[in-house]
Amino acid sequence: MAEKINCRGEAKLLKMNKSKKIFVITELVLAGLIILMAFIIFQEKRGKALGKISVIIQDSDDNQWSAFKYGLKMAARDKGAEMFVVSTGKILTPEEQMEVINGEIDNGADAVIVQPAPGMDTKKLGKRLKKHVPVMLVGRTVSRDGRVGSPPGVGPDNYAMGQALAEELLNDYNGSLKGKTLGVMAEMNGSVAVAERLEGFEEAVEGHGAKLSWRVTESFGEGESNSLAGQTKVDIVVALDDKSLTTAGACGAANDLHGALVYGIGNSTEAVYYLDTGVAECLIIPDDFNIGYHSLTEVAEKLGFYFYGMKNKKVSYRVIRREELFHPENQEILFAISQ
Repeated sequence: MAEKINCRGEAKLLKMNKSKKIFVITELVLAGLIILMAFIIFQEKRGKALGKISVIIQDSDDNQWSAFKYGLKMAARDKGAEMFVVSTGKILTPEEQMEVINGEIDNGADAVIVQPAPGMDTKKLGKRLKKHVPVMLVGRTVSRDGRVGSPPGVGPDNYAMGQALAEELLNDYNGSLKGKTLGVMAEMNGSVAVAERLEGFEEAVEGHGAKLSWRVTESFGEGESNSLAGQTKVDIVVALDDKSLTTAGACGAANDLHGALVYGIGNSTEAVYYLDTGVAECLIIPDDFNIGYHSLTEVAEKLGFYFYGMKNKKVSYRVIRREELFHPENQEILFAISQ
């Protein structure tokens, strides 16, 4: 009698094990089908336009964006994406920029690339947009510890550029700026990039004898070039962005800087012109082509594959002197600026 019971128990156990195996196999098959469908959808997306990517930058028609736009254009071509640079005729406040971003999303933008307005809380921006569209920042400093930002961004090491500018200046004066007076110019008050350039520059020149006479931080536009003429006479003008450099260049060309030498960071044909004509002593050019190319590439990858994690990208910069301007190694960056 006991043997009969055992046989029945074993049969029942075998039946349960068989049902469990069938259940597991069924789950695996379903999971495989889901993965296959996702792969097919992903492959189909790769062959189609990835959607509309809106690019929002400050004063978008300015020549300083030529290389950046060229990089965007090349990446859009390579990735099969539709890219549109929003026309912004002035420096936007954070509130105005947020209105522009929301307007682009309402008009069907699938992703946005943004140069944050001075004072913009980028963390809040990322949280606000995360549920709607992917967002990538441009021109910001990538964190030095390599962490992914929120949202991520593409840009040069602004602190290092400020340091490099100071090193070029120190090299020209054999490491001593004793008795020299400096004036520092920056376009956008509240810009993280400009703040880090200034920090890098000031830390590098500290202890070398220079006296900082003044700082000018404002929006430099047409008709405002002569605003520098009223400043105290200095030996050296340091320009931390393209608008500041071209403003200083125009003043120097008009003899309104009282003989001051100009060192700066710029990325426009005008900036290159002032270097070529000897008004500027040294020019540091960030690689804006790759800022544009990498920012759009990262966004396109995200649109093509939902689970893709966009990455921070750090781009290089180039230090150029007048005598080096037309060296072969500088032709690529000059070509991008001229586009």
